[in-house]
Amino acid sequence: MQRLDKFLSDFGIGTRKQIKEHIKNGAVTVNGQPVKKADMHIDENADKVVFMGQELVYEKFRYYMLNKPDGVISATRDGRTTTALNLLKDENVKDLSPVGRLDIDTEGLLLITNDGQLIHRLLSPSHHVDKEYEVHLKKELSDDDIDKLTKGVDIGDVRKDGTPDITLPAVVKRGDTDIEGRPVVFLTIHEGRFHQVKRMMEAVGNEVLYLRRIRMGAISLDENLELGQYRRLTDEEIKMLTDSNGSDQ
Repeated sequence: MQRLDKFLSDFGIGTRKQIKEHIKNGAVTVNGQPVKKADMHIDENADKVVFMGQELVYEKFRYYMLNKPDGVISATRDGRTTTALNLLKDENVKDLSPVGRLDIDTEGLLLITNDGQLIHRLLSPSHHVDKEYEVHLKKELSDDDIDKLTKGVDIGDVRKDGTPDITLPAVVKRGDTDIEGRPVVFLTIHEGRFHQVKRMMEAVGNEVLYLRRIRMGAISLDENLELGQYRRLTDEEIKMLTDSNGSDQ
């Protein structure tokens, strides 16, 4: 049970003052009856709430997949730069958060949800959730470079005891060259350190020219999504995330 004004606020209907006005004007019904008081309690799972002719269906958790474009930041709000949530134009973004971060110039898969426990599990270092990237490079990786990456490299991070904090072993697969003739590799890492992919490539004397995340745990980027487009996760995808904590191991 929860208060009606809180329920309506969670749908982005407006401030409590605005909600009271809507109710006063007869814009809200519960189970077919016009509402008189904003502070009435409803059963969000059983009562039928309609606002201006549209039924408001309660969902405790919401899950989205965004194909993040270059120039968009993985944040909930920013006064100057477009955020990931700004792109969910037709959704109630209240309480939604990106699952982790993609650099402003990195494209690809960004999961967005209000399931805080799932976010914690997906980002927890102890779970080592796979993150796969399509990486376009300045030059080819040598066999020795790949061997170093698969064993772990020093990217400048230091442990509390002062020793280098080597990255966890990665998976590296060579791909075809891109349309500009640049070598492409598919890199799977199990951490989420700051600028990690770029720093790993710098550690073997290379440079990332383009970066796109294509998978996180069991969820792969929907190739039908154009840059900047999003969709809700399917029931099957949600089950894969919640059943396995996002890991495909």
